[in-house]
Amino acid sequence: MLNADSAQVNWDTQKKHWSVRVKIGEEVIRRPIPKVPQDAGDEALRSAAVQAAKDDGYQVDPAKVAIGH
Repeated sequence: MLNADSAQVNWDTQKKHWSVRVKIGEEVIRRPIPKVPQDAGDEALRSAAVQAAKDDGYQVDPAKVAIGH
């Protein structure tokens, strides 16, 4: 599994769900996180971001996951 540099979770107001951006060097992948409610806590969002990255074959340190609201 490749190590990701960082990840950022943001609420997508148009699509009404959370999305995660995972940065691996110059590459950035974006994935929706539709099953997490809008009022979810930071730990739930970090966990969802780590899982989304893992599903794509990347490992991201939860401490490197930024949460935007």
